[in-house]
Amino acid sequence: MSRLEHYVNNTYSQHYATTGKQTTEMVFEHGHGDGFCIGNIMKYAQRFGKKEGRNEKDLYKVIHYAIILLGSMQEEQNGT
Repeated sequence: MSRLEHYVNNTYSQHYATTGKQTTEMVFEHGHGDGFCIGNIMKYAQRFGKKEGRNEKDLYKVIHYAIILLGSMQEEQNGT
């Protein structure tokens, strides 16, 4: 779990958020978040074992997109 936490925490400093928003946030704002997350979960699950072998980063990405989707669902349920 600590390696997953480290991966998730570090991923946000490595990406494109020059405007203060992550791409995923903008995708959700435009109503495509569920499909975006599910598509990425499928992509990285299919890629595991193929590109760069049994790359644990692919599994972290699967879990990360699932966490993002779960968080979105929780926000919807809480009305936030």
